[in-house]
Amino acid sequence: MSLRAKSVIALTMGSSSDWDTLQHAAAILDEFGVPYEKHVLSAHRMPDDMFAFAESAASRGLKAIIAGAGGAAHLPGMLAAKTVVPVLGVPVASKHLQGLDSLYSIVQMPKGVPVATFAIGPAGAANAALFAVAMLANEDAALRQRLLDYRERQTAAARAMSQQLQ
Repeated sequence: MSLRAKSVIALTMGSSSDWDTLQHAAAILDEFGVPYEKHVLSAHRMPDDMFAFAESAASRGLKAIIAGAGGAAHLPGMLAAKTVVPVLGVPVASKHLQGLDSLYSIVQMPKGVPVATFAIGPAGAANAALFAVAMLANEDAALRQRLLDYRERQTAAARAMSQQLQ
């Protein structure tokens, strides 16, 4: 979607390869019609750009930042250190440790630098987007209803699967 002027959610990643995971968050945001922007902001290779992005997030109207990161996974925590906009961390699976390194890095933030942490990989990215939608739905009755309808469809699908197995 990437409507920069009207974006309320930012999808950020440490490298373009993280898009394989974060595209699952984008798909959820698209499904709910939530405008978002996408950025590659390496905490290690472009710290000045990352800090400028974080410092301007609130004034640009962002309501949440979904930050995917693999390996050392510093991006979510560094963003959270520089903004009061909620940061939702998505560990990206790494080649060597299957994303456990990313998960541990994101989940072990020091007191005062909160990052909501989700599951490793695509499920975590989708859940981070659903969490962002739920945050927005507190102020938007139509979005809240779409989220309730989405959950009802999930329940109906699970019931149908259960019935097929009997």
